[in-house]
Amino acid sequence: MAADVANDLGIRPLNARSVVLSALLGSHPPELPVAALVALGSAFAIPPGTVRTALSRMAANGEVTAVDGRYRLAGRLIERQREQDEGRAAPPPEWDGQWWSATTPGGNRPATERRRFRAAMVGARMGELRPGVWMRPANIGVSVDRPAVVLVRGVLTVGDPAELVRQLWDLDASEARAEHLRVALAGSTSALEGGGDAPIAPAFSTFAACLRYLRSEPQLPLELAASPAARALRAEYEHAEPTLQARLREINLRSTGDTPRP
Repeated sequence: MAADVANDLGIRPLNARSVVLSALLGSHPPELPVAALVALGSAFAIPPGTVRTALSRMAANGEVTAVDGRYRLAGRLIERQREQDEGRAAPPPEWDGQWWSATTPGGNRPATERRRFRAAMVGARMGELRPGVWMRPANIGVSVDRPAVVLVRGVLTVGDPAELVRQLWDLDASEARAEHLRVALAGSTSALEGGGDAPIAPAFSTFAACLRYLRSEPQLPLELAASPAARALRAEYEHAEPTLQARLREINLRSTGDTPRP
C-alpha cells in the first residue's frame, strides 16, 4: 500500500535508509532510539536486520552518529533538515527587486562535484538559467558553501522579471504538484486519525513527499508569481503534522515497552 502511494506521488518507494532518513529529518532534535526506527521499519514490512544494516552503513558514511542506542543526523544532513524546515515557511512578502546569481567555473569538472553543486543550488531554491548559472529573486537569504562558486546579489536589468522566473522554474507544474500533494496529505491525515497501524506507512510516504517538494519550492515573491497551491500545502502540512507525530510517538513508546499516556 505504501508503495502504491509512493508511485502515485511520483517518488520511489521508501527503503530502509529512506525511512530512517525521513524519520530523523522530521524529528526535532533529529535523534531517535534505534528501537523506534526498527519499529517504524516494521510498518513498511522492512525486517529489523535490514533497518540495522542501513543504520550501520549511514553511520559509516557520516550521515548519522550513534550514542547509547540512539541515532542522530550528522554532516550534510543537518543542512538538509534546515533547508526542509525553511521550506515550510511562507515566503517573505517584501522584495526589494534584487536578485541572487550563482556561477561556477566552466570546463570539465568531476561528475560528483557537478552533482553536489546542483544539489546545493536546489537546496538554496535557485533556478537554473543555463549550465553553471543559477538565479533567483533575493527575497530570501542564500548561502552556498561550495568551492569556486561566485554568489552575487544586486539589481538585475531584465525586460520582464516574471518571464525570467518562468524560464527558471516550471510554475504550472509546480502548482499542480502542490495541489496533488495537498489532497493526498488531507486524505492521509484522515486515515491516521481513524486509528490502527495500516495507514502509518502510506501516510509517512505522503509526508515525506510533501517535505521533499517544499524543500525545493522556490518561495518566490508574491508580485512575481503567487503560489496559492504551495501556500495551501504549507497550511495543510502544519495542520497535519501533529497527527503524524502523535502516531510516531505511539510507535516509539511501544518499541520501548512504555504505555502511551491517555
